[in-house]
Amino acid sequence: MLFALLCTDKPDSVDLRQENRPKHLEHLDRMNKAGQLKMAGPFTDADGSPTGSLVIIEASDADEARAIADTDPYAEAGLFSSVEVKPFRWTVNNPDG
Repeated sequence: MLFALLCTDKPDSVDLRQENRPKHLEHLDRMNKAGQLKMAGPFTDADGSPTGSLVIIEASDADEARAIADTDPYAEAGLFSSVEVKPFRWTVNNPDG
């Protein structure tokens, strides 16, 4: 089952995001190699500065999806003010059909 992780950064946290970006990207790479990651990228403001993240993952249930979200280095560093975990149905342009 797919889940969308909707992550909102705390205000004025661009430096914290940049400091933890290499670990975050390693985390996403591990998830990708394990077949859990479907897509990911930052939300931005009008100037292009990151304000959060959208991560689409495969998990058996919402509890597993939440556990995956909690292990993101950004989450562990305290970057996010909130993380929503929502079931997601990829219906348009889904490469898996």
